[in-house]
Amino acid sequence: MTNSMILAIPVWGIWLIVLACVLALLIGLLFLVPTNVWFRALVSGAHVSMFRLIGMKMRKVDYKKLVNIYIVSQKAGLDIPIVELETHLMAGGDIEKVVDALIAAHSAKMDLTLEQAKAIDLAGRDVVEAVKTSVTPRVIKTGWIEAVAKNGIQVKAMAQVTIRARLDKQIGMADTETILARVGEGVVTAIGKSNSHLDIMADPSIISKTILQDNLDKQTAYEIVSIDICDVDIGQNIGAKLKIEDAEAKKKISQAAAEERKAQAIALEQEMKAKTQEMKAIVLAAESKVHEAMATAMKNGKFGVMDYYKLQNMVADTNMRNSISNAKDKDDKSNGNGRPNMD
Repeated sequence: MTNSMILAIPVWGIWLIVLACVLALLIGLLFLVPTNVWFRALVSGAHVSMFRLIGMKMRKVDYKKLVNIYIVSQKAGLDIPIVELETHLMAGGDIEKVVDALIAAHSAKMDLTLEQAKAIDLAGRDVVEAVKTSVTPRVIKTGWIEAVAKNGIQVKAMAQVTIRARLDKQIGMADTETILARVGEGVVTAIGKSNSHLDIMADPSIISKTILQDNLDKQTAYEIVSIDICDVDIGQNIGAKLKIEDAEAKKKISQAAAEERKAQAIALEQEMKAKTQEMKAIVLAAESKVHEAMATAMKNGKFGVMDYYKLQNMVADTNMRNSISNAKDKDDKSNGNGRPNMD
């Protein structure tokens, strides 16, 4: 557009162009700036610039939630920059819990900084619960813990542990599960050191006194305020049960050894029977050779018929004497103690 053309435009035309540009700019701002959110923050005393709201909208941040929480923090007297809340929200943190925890800590006159609250939240812990537990100690209970005293009687105990959160130890420290595990270990140790289950039944505080001597809350996010034994019960006689099981095991071992010896004896008996049959076979073979030799002698005239009859009579006489001797032995044994019958 040349100078001559600009000069040809009347003054009211220039004002119309300026007015149109201003209207276009206002319309663009109305589309870009969430005016309702900006106005609500303004009247609440938590001013947020339009350009920051435009930037939040372009970064796709939940600016409505962010501004609402920022208003709450300002009303509670917390001097938290909105940029810090936006950064924490974009990092995946829960800004609502962070602000609630800071408000609770501020009301309880506790020393909790914004950086600590953000770090606890990003570490995966419930920062609001941590502040509440730090103000009001929380009670956690163990289940039934079973242990055996020195006299062999089983004792069951249940403990309740009062803990207080330590805000400066919430990051990188163990949780309540570790405390419960340590308490359970301490209960087992205390019962195991007792000479009798009656000592525990008479004074359950023996367990808690023994446990409190150890630093059970070391390297944890909580401080142990007290440990109380809330219930005690008697279980089985483990000592007697173990002795019975040991006796049964020894009995089974003895029975197995006896069965083994019995099997060995039976095997030996069968072996001796086999040897007896073998010897009988040898004797029969020898007897056959005697008859064969006698036949050869008779054939050669060295052994006569009368000699054979005399031999047969001698054998018969020997058999008769043996039978009479066996009958007498049986008769003596029937009278007892091996004494002969005098009647």
